[in-house]
Amino acid sequence: MNIKRIFVALSLLLLASCSSDKPRIEPAKLLDLKPSATIDVRWSADIGGAGQSVLFPAVTREAVFAANSSGRLYRLDRNNGKKLWGIDSGFAITGGVGAGEGLVLVGGEKGQLAAFDESDGKLKWQVDVRSDVLSAPEIADGVVVVRTGNQRITGLSAKDGSRLWLYERATPTLIVRSHAGVAIRNGLVYAGFAAGKLAAISLKNGAVVWESAVSQPRGNTELERISDITSLPVVDNSRVCAVAFQGRLACFDPARGGALWTRDVSSDKGLSLYGKTLYLTDTDSKVLALDVAGGASLWKNDQLLARAATAPYPLGDHLLLGDFEGYLHMLKSEDGSIVARRGTDGTAIRIAPMTLGDGALVMTSGGELFSVSVR
Repeated sequence: MNIKRIFVALSLLLLASCSSDKPRIEPAKLLDLKPSATIDVRWSADIGGAGQSVLFPAVTREAVFAANSSGRLYRLDRNNGKKLWGIDSGFAITGGVGAGEGLVLVGGEKGQLAAFDESDGKLKWQVDVRSDVLSAPEIADGVVVVRTGNQRITGLSAKDGSRLWLYERATPTLIVRSHAGVAIRNGLVYAGFAAGKLAAISLKNGAVVWESAVSQPRGNTELERISDITSLPVVDNSRVCAVAFQGRLACFDPARGGALWTRDVSSDKGLSLYGKTLYLTDTDSKVLALDVAGGASLWKNDQLLARAATAPYPLGDHLLLGDFEGYLHMLKSEDGSIVARRGTDGTAIRIAPMTLGDGALVMTSGGELFSVSVR
């Protein structure tokens, strides 16, 4: 079974990190800080823990939707965090939340995929996608796109959940358990895979438009040769970029897949793209800023070393990211200096902050949602 293969890969990676000749990096201690900015909490709400899953909240123009691992799904007022409704999905949620076109979408470990009406939480449809759903489903142009643990991507009708198309590919023996889903833009579905492959798939019919290599597996053992893309690609009208664990960062032409540039860097955290700058957190939690035109380094901050920092979220002239102790860190986007810090509920922040109005939405593994702003 593919799901067994994924769990084996994760266990071996953890074992390797403990037994490797490479010295273990101790998490950086947080130094005293003289803040030049402030992270304000506008509201907070407790929706229940995610367990071992990574359950992304979803933000629409009208609301925030969030779920916990026990199967509860909530709609919250985006202005004050008040719970407007809460329903029981009927299964343990392991993938979600997706929202759009009037639907809220969540998936389960046994292949359940359910769509609820965003206005009142009533079930619209539920289908079996035949493998565990580990990431948030996406919806665009009447098509629901869901990625499952067996590396399949399925396009379904938003109207009734019927299958429109299926994309599948062969996978290596060892792959990293990943909660990365897909990114959709201009009628294309972008997804990164094991062995460093990035594919662009037609949203309309699931046909492969192009496939390119972000990274090539290297090393003498299967473990060393793992070079999986475990985070979402980022895309705009000029480029699509992705980064691989134990691999490289690469940017491509989004329509045709031609390589624009590559750079050796390893990350399992992911990227953010803002204007002419690409920001990322590498495997060791160093935060980097690169010129998106050619990948040249602009600055690097290693003050969060080994703190399991999230990908950076651009917020005006700053970057916001969380760490394994539930701290939020604010960096100056110009030079990477840390200008503010704030604690949350003390549990790990595993999801990069996301847009919420003129601020950001932050979720902890303990199930606390925070709406934050910067001044």
